[in-house]
Amino acid sequence: MTRSLFGTDGVRGRTNTYPMTAELVMRLGAAAGRYFRRDQQEHRVVIGKDTRLSGYMIENALTAGFTSTGMNVLLLGPIPTPAVGFLTHSMRADVGVMISASHNPAYDNGIKFFGPDGFKLSDEAETEIEAILSKGVTLAAPENIGRARRIDDAMGRYVEYVKTTFPNKLRLDGLRVVLDCANGAAYRAAPNVLWELGAEVIPVGVSPNGHNINSDCGSTSPEAAARKVRETRANLGICLDGDADRVIILDETGAVADGDQIMGLIASNWAREGRLAGNALVATVMSNLGLERFLNSQNIGLERTAVGDRYVVEKMRAEGFNLGGEQSGHIVMTDYATTGDGLIGALQFMRSMVETGKSASQLTQVFDPVPQILRNVHFAPGKAPLATDCVQAAIAEGEKRLGAGGRLLIRKSGTEPLIRVMGEAEDQALLDAVITSICDAVSSVS
Repeated sequence: MTRSLFGTDGVRGRTNTYPMTAELVMRLGAAAGRYFRRDQQEHRVVIGKDTRLSGYMIENALTAGFTSTGMNVLLLGPIPTPAVGFLTHSMRADVGVMISASHNPAYDNGIKFFGPDGFKLSDEAETEIEAILSKGVTLAAPENIGRARRIDDAMGRYVEYVKTTFPNKLRLDGLRVVLDCANGAAYRAAPNVLWELGAEVIPVGVSPNGHNINSDCGSTSPEAAARKVRETRANLGICLDGDADRVIILDETGAVADGDQIMGLIASNWAREGRLAGNALVATVMSNLGLERFLNSQNIGLERTAVGDRYVVEKMRAEGFNLGGEQSGHIVMTDYATTGDGLIGALQFMRSMVETGKSASQLTQVFDPVPQILRNVHFAPGKAPLATDCVQAAIAEGEKRLGAGGRLLIRKSGTEPLIRVMGEAEDQALLDAVITSICDAVSSVS
């Protein structure tokens, strides 16, 4: 059976539109409950969410689905995605669920599943859940229906754990930090962690109202945080996304450092300390060629995967690596977390600032990136632009023009109705012309 419901990062879509309807979500919860509840022992599921208004509806629908199959539900409330992975394992749950559409607008929402080990489910497990959903779920007997309860100290447990990833001998005293939480899941946890470690925190995006998550704030819109960094003369800025599993860093001038630069810094530090497992970093095909060249100059390998932090984690686990991530800011450190954790990634960066005494701008320019362009082209439902002759011809012509000195990556987004067109080349003008030609071809059939 092929998967149609799950994308590259769980199930995602526009609220009250398939598949993110209360009815389908309840059935999905029941299918997942039946998948994980295979005997008569007590079974638990933990459910967290970000700050979207639709989180209430989806949380209730999932609770109904899970309890209908005899699962006991533990509700965590608004909490970062990595906290769900941590608490699923910590609380000995059979499954964890995060209700979030990550960096998407507030009108979208999504569901991510975690296994009992705290890692995201495999493609195979998601395929089995889809199969159960399509066949129909056998419900529990009336006397075996599950219970639901709220866990009031979930955020506190996560805050305390995150602090343990920062060296005991170090503090953040003297660091003025602009912290943009995207009006999302980390709006309370992240400021608490930095303040308790000694930083002066200047918060941005910490007033969620159900509709403003990721709206002109967070890792996808760092302009407000950059202005605040310059205005307050902060030492750095930290921008998280809506579910806080990704991070970008702003230096003291407000300049942006993406995930590639952060991963390059951490990989170099860990290799020097002898703690980089496999002496390699795992990143996706989107990571800049400049990162690869830098790592090679440090005698560090780069292992590439398909786009999606889950595929990064799968390769890390399969081959014993402990550091990976994505250019978009997912930083995965399996010594500390089972998925990307923006807050822990930011602490690793600040550790370097404290230990070296260097400014953020000195640490964020780890390598000179090769010119890269990434553009998104929307397409209408039912369309398949990449299958058309004119788009394929434009891609072939672009590859020919760039030659061996450049590369193209054109793919359909796994979370939105977008074709992502990415290219790299030393010749910026040529690259721009090639990308524009391909985008125009995609638009013409979209």
